[in-house]
Amino acid sequence: MNRQELTITRRTATGKQVAKRLRREGRVPAVLYGGAAPEAITIDPKAVLRMIHGHEGTTQLLTLAFDDGADGTRMAIIRAMQFDPVTERLLHVDLQEVSADRAITVRVAVHTVGDAVGVRETKGILSLVLHELEVSCLPGAIPDRIDADVSALAIGDVLTVADLRAPEGVRILNDPGQAVATVAAPMAEEVVPAAAAPTAAAAAAEPEVLTERKQKEEEAGDEGKKAKK
Repeated sequence: MNRQELTITRRTATGKQVAKRLRREGRVPAVLYGGAAPEAITIDPKAVLRMIHGHEGTTQLLTLAFDDGADGTRMAIIRAMQFDPVTERLLHVDLQEVSADRAITVRVAVHTVGDAVGVRETKGILSLVLHELEVSCLPGAIPDRIDADVSALAIGDVLTVADLRAPEGVRILNDPGQAVATVAAPMAEEVVPAAAAPTAAAAAAEPEVLTERKQKEEEAGDEGKKAKK
């Protein structure tokens, strides 16, 4: 993974009002962990969003440099980001300083490769069940993604974590039996039967029966009148 450089600024003031002011000024409050004590800093939210664009799901490795030039550079990862649920603006970032020779646990995106046989031949539906993996590796060995080859999946088949191949130096921590991708049968189209139209014979027969019944009733009425006379 290529490291990108992020410039950070120290801050001494904390609190909600300070955070609001920083955001109005185009900065975002952040905290750098991993050293002797957490350090309160600020960062440019646009720079962070540019770094993660196209790398969603994978932990980013950064080179941090203070804007005052002090303390040289540090290697860190983005551990967490907080967004506004309504505006989706970046509100806060947690950074963790890491050591080049110490393994860390990070998230890596899963990327499907290949054309599943169940999709190609029988119009099945491919579903990526697991979008991220938790892996352990040295900071410099964090992969951009881990490929999941779905080529052999037929309808009803499941690709599991055990079927994946991690790059050298990377250990997948997820349950080996956890599903990564599946191919389901195509959805059957529901056919609604058309309402049966009455046949011409049935349509003609109904009024004939009614007419015959009415005629009989009229004849019975006439006979009754004659009997009274």
